Amino acid sequence: MKKFYLFFIVLSFGWVAAQEDVNIQQIATGFNSPVNIQNAGDDRLFIVEQNGVIKILNDDGSTNSNPFLDISSQISSGGERGLLGLAFHPNYQNNRLFYIYYTNPSGDSVLSQFETSSIDPDEAIPASENVMLVITQPFSNHNGGCIAFGDDGFLYVATGDGGSSGDPNGNAQNLNSLLGKILRFDVDVAAPYIPSNNPYVNDPNVMDEIYAYGLRNPWKFSFDETTGDIWIADVGQNQFEEINKSASAEAINYGWRCYEASSNFNTTGCDPQSTMEFPFAEYSHTATSLSKCSVTGGYVYRGSEFPNLTGKFLFADFCSDEIGTVDTTGNITYFGPFSGNGFSTFGTDRQSNLYIAGLSTGTIYKIVDDNLSVDISHQKRINIYPIPTQGVINIEAQEIIKKIEVISFTGKVIKTIYSNKKNTRLSVEFASGAYFIKSTYLDGKHQVNKFIVQ
Repeated sequence: MKKFYLFFIVLSFGWVAAQEDVNIQQIATGFNSPVNIQNAGDDRLFIVEQNGVIKILNDDGSTNSNPFLDISSQISSGGERGLLGLAFHPNYQNNRLFYIYYTNPSGDSVLSQFETSSIDPDEAIPASENVMLVITQPFSNHNGGCIAFGDDGFLYVATGDGGSSGDPNGNAQNLNSLLGKILRFDVDVAAPYIPSNNPYVNDPNVMDEIYAYGLRNPWKFSFDETTGDIWIADVGQNQFEEINKSASAEAINYGWRCYEASSNFNTTGCDPQSTMEFPFAEYSHTATSLSKCSVTGGYVYRGSEFPNLTGKFLFADFCSDEIGTVDTTGNITYFGPFSGNGFSTFGTDRQSNLYIAGLSTGTIYKIVDDNLSVDISHQKRINIYPIPTQGVINIEAQEIIKKIEVISFTGKVIKTIYSNKKNTRLSVEFASGAYFIKSTYLDGKHQVNKFIVQ
């Protein structure tokens, strides 16, 4: 028997489904080189500053005067070094554990565990640090730095190829090096934290931590919260930027330094192309009239507020200050430029709203879609029940609903009912997943509710 769990955010707007119009809305400013935005499952956003400070941005737009964590004294910061990654344990609300990735004064990359105070949830305990991994870096650039938990509960860590130019040491294709890789750790077991099902644990010629390889500088990656797909934005060399999408990155060779995106770079000694996975989307540095240089990932939008963005991966280019969307076929659309920002990271809140940070401006913005004009004064109260339901949704409104559409998370209308009444009983026989109900009133205004089929 299917169970249908419903939750909704009621918005009154005209929905232009054909094309989004991405814009940014300032939320807060005054940060020092923000490079990461995370949430801990509550209303706070944690803003990571490159110099080694993590600050708390509250939902009213205020920033706490005292930092959540300050380890600036043990950070080497500047260029591509610094405090780069933050991830909260999936059971953070109970165990108060979180993880960071930073550059130490020797120039090495460090993965560490910390604990938050049991007395003050806005304060971490610096002395609680447990160093889990140290990676020697041969050069100052290409440190990677993004860390995130997957649906499997394991911690994924992105490392760059070690730097300089062109991966001179061949690290990305070397399975005896942790550089140019996606690593995977089980933080709930003893050191060295290796999951028993990592793809190479039984291969004496490959380091156990490795989950995927062939990456140049995967500055940011994320997991699609609906499908679980991993999206990796890998910074290119001189000509191309690449965006990888995989249902699972397990044992995948993404091709660097043999290929820059899908173009030959240095194929000497490389394995056949058939053993590699090429980008889901890529763009050249001259794709538009604005010069590009470095891709910043990036999340698949799964919020409720802007249905036109649903299912699309959003990214930015650090040099052109453009924001791009990648649709389900790999096509890219650019918006902007939003000049002067130097976009360094994206992040989400617990409602899956999407944010972006300007490294140069120290500003946090919310991603919005200008094609959706929300008029709060025209909101109409709607009730959907029962929760959970067994195949039927009851829709009750205070005004007559002219038309009801059920829309998939890819934006496809899969069911339409011409109601012309306030109350409607809707049969729901869909596959598990997330959907929208779009209700159109007699005055032409629309209201969108999001629901989940499980």
